[in-house]
Amino acid sequence: MSKNSNQINVPEARQAMDSLKQEVAGELGITLKQGYNGDIAAKDAGHIGGNMVKKMIEAQERKMH
Repeated sequence: MSKNSNQINVPEARQAMDSLKQEVAGELGITLKQGYNGDIAAKDAGHIGGNMVKKMIEAQERKMH
């Protein structure tokens, strides 16, 4: 049994991360359920995660300028 390493270090950020995940999935045309989504294709999960990181980096870059 493996341990999930995708833990949120700041508990208050959970809702923001969930909202961002839903937003990105919607933009990509991927339907997510509330809660567990381990049944989606790894390719789709990768697209969602990659685009989330891209959006977070862009937001941080905007703050720096």
